Amino acid sequence: MWANYFDCENVRGKLCAKISVPSRVAAYLVSDQLRFYSVVKMSNNKQIIIASAAYIVMHSCKRKNKRDKRWWVTQLYKSREMYSGSTLLADLKFQEISGQFQNFVRMSSQDSELLINMIGPKIRKLNTRLRMAVPVKERLAITLRFLATGDSYTSMQYLFKVSKQLISSIVPETCRALIEVLKDYVKMPSTPEEWLLVSEQYQELWNFPNCLGAMDGKHVALQTPINSGSEYYNYKSHCSIVLFALVDANYNFIFADAGCQGRISDGGVFNTLHYIKDYRAMT
Repeated sequence: MWANYFDCENVRGKLCAKISVPSRVAAYLVSDQLRFYSVVKMSNNKQIIIASAAYIVMHSCKRKNKRDKRWWVTQLYKSREMYSGSTLLADLKFQEISGQFQNFVRMSSQDSELLINMIGPKIRKLNTRLRMAVPVKERLAITLRFLATGDSYTSMQYLFKVSKQLISSIVPETCRALIEVLKDYVKMPSTPEEWLLVSEQYQELWNFPNCLGAMDGKHVALQTPINSGSEYYNYKSHCSIVLFALVDANYNFIFADAGCQGRISDGGVFNTLHYIKDYRAMT
């Protein structure tokens, strides 16, 4: 009996020297069972050892070998401490008279600061022990640059040194904050007096009588929706949706709409608006 016991211990030692830690634990548990079976059934000791060894080998083969990460943070993002999006904005703002800052974010530094103060409490993040949070001005600049150019997240990560995964969450979050704080600034005239005021401003500033607004549309390119046929195919030979806007004499937006099919012209989009339908029904 003791000979069989020491045979089990030898098998366990030889196997554990060549297998992983989880498998070693299994080997020790199985060897405890071997001690019991070696006492109860001496004749089946070899079969038990073979079955136990097979179990340990199968268990070690099932273990998935996960590739270790080569870096915690790549050098591109580590260098944010030396030069980041905030540094880029500071360089552009240093000589704002050159127009580079306005060309980059499509607005003046004064308007940018106003938006930062308005949306800052809604999108500001706290620093952690692991990393510094992306500042509000960088989050706004990333969003404005994306809206102005339509550049990809992959390309923008090299410009701002922010990962594309984080950019994909920054842009929607900042857009929602902008809509929330600016929704009261885009207001459609609701009374005849307000419409007459818009007309008077066009007459005074532009010598253009009986004008209630200037409208235009922008084709926003998109991938062809499934089973849409030519519904979104525009005259520029690609699929799009229309961003339609109406402005007063002071370049202020009084109405904006997005989502109409690209094949529809500006006049067609205007005629489909429920505001126009309600106005025509009243008259």
